[in-house]
Amino acid sequence: MTHPATPLDSPLGKATHYADQYDPALLFPIPRAPQRERIGIAGQPRFFGADLWTAFELSWLNLRGKPQLAIAHIMVPCESTHIVESKSFKLYLGSFNGTRIADAAEVRRRIQVDVSTAVWQGGPVQASVGVRLIAPEDFDREAVHELDGLYLDRLDIECEPVPGPTPDLLTAAFDEQPVEETLTSRLLKSNCPVTGQPDWGSVQIRYAGPQIDQAALLRYIISFRNHDEFHEHCVERMFSDLWARCRPSKLSVYARYTRRGGLDINPWRTSHPGQPPSPVRTARQ
Repeated sequence: MTHPATPLDSPLGKATHYADQYDPALLFPIPRAPQRERIGIAGQPRFFGADLWTAFELSWLNLRGKPQLAIAHIMVPCESTHIVESKSFKLYLGSFNGTRIADAAEVRRRIQVDVSTAVWQGGPVQASVGVRLIAPEDFDREAVHELDGLYLDRLDIECEPVPGPTPDLLTAAFDEQPVEETLTSRLLKSNCPVTGQPDWGSVQIRYAGPQIDQAALLRYIISFRNHDEFHEHCVERMFSDLWARCRPSKLSVYARYTRRGGLDINPWRTSHPGQPPSPVRTARQ
């Protein structure tokens, strides 16, 4: 890939020609390291995880020219050197629209190879991207379910306006017995750092350790409301703040954002390696 590596140089927020012939060069990688450095993550991150994408607008032609459809689940490991800018991902998937391809297996192979190449820059691919295609006859099996956990939004709290994420709000009961619990909120909102468009999401926090003050945590989640940052970076910021301020022994932060342009991005970061969450979308997705 020879693209410039900053969001402002990407196709995001610009008038764009939509190619309908397969073109992997449309993928625009952005390095993870600069943003991680801004939130205090240098070198190897303390977390594991992945970015779980769902592509709802995937189509191609079979060898006889008949359009084919699928939903794609794409898993990008968070250890990769780069993310893919979302509009470029949409343009890339759209480039399949007028392309004749033998079968879904070949479509899956191309996506896996192309996205793996895009997110690993400056060296060999260390962990390939996971890709799973859902055929139309299996669409009925795609479940809709809200994130499990104790619902923070039930709390009747007062929220003061803040300019951005406020980790000073976070607190935990360090002098009491540790707990293990799962907390959720649908009030996560941030903004695209290039276009300013709102990004709406739900977040799930699983942890073990000193009990986190729930009202304080909800205020912290709401403090992202006017913050400009990509989905992946918001979740990494949230993980880092919770890890530093609340000192859990285990922590997982998982956000499911509403789709834009037929794509949703669902970052998951965890202190301990394990199986990623199943790609069950929420009602707003």
